Amino acid sequence: MLAILAALSNPHRLRILAALQSEGRNYVSQLAREIGISRPLLHLHLQKLEGAGLVTSQLELSQDGKALNYFEVSSFAIELTPAAIAEAVKTLTSNPESTNPES
Repeated sequence: MLAILAALSNPHRLRILAALQSEGRNYVSQLAREIGISRPLLHLHLQKLEGAGLVTSQLELSQDGKALNYFEVSSFAIELTPAAIAEAVKTLTSNPESTNPES
């Protein structure tokens, strides 16, 4: 759940999910043009989304031999409850307050 919440905390990633949901699967170059961000930046965001299990990718060859990496939204549902948060906290590996130099 923590990876999903972290992935959803960025406006670019929300735009990517919305675009993929409304248009179906899409390849990186086209998706970057539609969202208005660079391909390298899009790749970074897609990696975060894929790592959280929110999107999947599939590499395919076009008719002219170009490799196209297609992404699509995975089916997911999140139930955010106090009990779910308590379970997620058990997976934390460090105390954020002890590593925050400003505290």
